[in-house]
Amino acid sequence: MHIAHIVPSLEERHGGPSKSVRATALASAQTGNTVELLTTAPVAAQPEKNETLTVETFRRDWPQKFCPSRGLRERLATSTADIVHHHSLWLRTLHYAHRCAVRRAVPLVVSPRGMMSTWSWEHHAYRKKFARHVIHPGALEAISGWHATSKEEAGEIAALGFKQPVCIAPNGVATPEPDATAAAAEYWRKACPQVADQRVALFYSRFHEKKRVIELIDLWLERAPRDWMLLLVGLPQTYSTQMLDRYIMRNSGAGRIRVFDGTGKPPPYAVASLFVLPSHTENFGLVIADAMAHGLPTIVTDTTPWRGLNDTGGGACVPWSEFGPMLAGFTAESRQKLRARGMLARAWTLREFSWESSARLLADFYENLKATPP
Repeated sequence: MHIAHIVPSLEERHGGPSKSVRATALASAQTGNTVELLTTAPVAAQPEKNETLTVETFRRDWPQKFCPSRGLRERLATSTADIVHHHSLWLRTLHYAHRCAVRRAVPLVVSPRGMMSTWSWEHHAYRKKFARHVIHPGALEAISGWHATSKEEAGEIAALGFKQPVCIAPNGVATPEPDATAAAAEYWRKACPQVADQRVALFYSRFHEKKRVIELIDLWLERAPRDWMLLLVGLPQTYSTQMLDRYIMRNSGAGRIRVFDGTGKPPPYAVASLFVLPSHTENFGLVIADAMAHGLPTIVTDTTPWRGLNDTGGGACVPWSEFGPMLAGFTAESRQKLRARGMLARAWTLREFSWESSARLLADFYENLKATPP
């Protein structure tokens, strides 16, 4: 099968999808398919090719925020793909994918990547309406099938009234490499020597209002013990590191919370004792899975698809109203207790989530769509 994966960007600043889309395409290729991953960037790049996957990056034209690209449009106009799989919504690349699927008379699959939740749908709703009717007109109605990374995301798609079939294929989780973990630990001990003297609760994600960064700071200063530090490492978006630092200083949090721009830096899991992410919504939350794979007990909100945590002993998935008491409870536990929780979380995550399994679920879905008359 010839599969064309299209994503507006693979830039690190876009968070989890920049990793998960590439991993999805690679896993599809490793199961015996011919796979191309097509994307845009401010500057075009030479194609990346190996035995199983080709990655092509086309120059992004103006206005860049909508990801138009003449190069990508022309490339898809000559594609011979059997399946066109687009990742994300609201950007011009979906229009190109839609037109390609129509020309080829092949299925169009879309991974919304968290954009179907009530919070995301209503956030800047006027922009979504504009995109639906102007940026990629008719694309959502023409979708042959959806790819959701959780049951919760599949439910969100149905709740919005879409009737197309949905494939639930979670992201995979790679086993952390010991050498990379050791190098990351060394980096963060130098960048933030404070981690050697205090136990660390880690927030590692985008600095965006969706992640409740400000609310987490307030909650930490109210509920967390003084012998713990909150380490905020993220990709600046709604908030810059300077904005967060000023907010912490104004609220007398100096020394209790440290903020770092994580762009181009190794993941800081190795210096933490606890992972926290109180998002308004996550379709999967790859950093959550990665944290658990690194052996970190994890607290997340129940607007993420990680309720299974409550059955493992490796963490908690709770409403935001219960996040404070849960945070206070976990930070009161001994080092040994938290390490034991982390090992339970690690074992569960590595057992349940693999890229190979996800790729095979998608391959079966593609075949079913191809066999279904339009």
